[in-house]
Amino acid sequence: MASTDPEHREDEEAAAAGEDEDTGAQVAPIVKLEEVAVTTGEEEEDPILDLKAKLYRFDKDGNQWKERGVGTVKLLKHKESGRVRLVMRQSKTLKICANHLVLPTMSVQEHAGNEKSCLWHATDFADGELKDELFCIRFASVENCKTFMETVQEVAETQGKKEENKEATATAGLLEKLSVGEEITKDKTGEEVVDAVKKEADSEQAKPAAEEKKEESTSSA
Repeated sequence: MASTDPEHREDEEAAAAGEDEDTGAQVAPIVKLEEVAVTTGEEEEDPILDLKAKLYRFDKDGNQWKERGVGTVKLLKHKESGRVRLVMRQSKTLKICANHLVLPTMSVQEHAGNEKSCLWHATDFADGELKDELFCIRFASVENCKTFMETVQEVAETQGKKEENKEATATAGLLEKLSVGEEITKDKTGEEVVDAVKKEADSEQAKPAAEEKKEESTSSA
């Protein structure tokens, strides 16, 4: 039974508080959690642009713009292939809002009446399947919007030159194979001519010997 005396009550409260004091003892956790490596799919890519923005997608069925999310839009360049893709994730959930390659045919245009926004078409894979989408992105400043447009345009032109170089290299390879094939054909033709000349020379040398044998057999008869 607890005492009603104020002094005794204070002593009891002090004793109870002392029980909750930190003694410095370390208690081992019941469950040990191991670190898990989380992959984002961006490990083999280098970021060349990283800006905060709000993304919209045009809904053809509803004939209206729908917000895709607020987050960070990135341009990532693959370390081996050199291809560049545009990726945007929502800030809180990290859900992918946009995910597509920057192709030579991609063109970014400023949104009419809003210098902080721009538009572009792309074949996007954010929803797990390829879709032809019309995107609109809005930045916090005009400078960020211009930086985004200029960088995307530069990447698209670079990718176009790269494709031209690949086609030129492939064409050069075909021409080289063709020229080598022609040389082989010429070599084979030359060998055939030499063999024919040798055979003709051997036959000419064999003719006098055959005639001499024929004359000897006639005189002895």
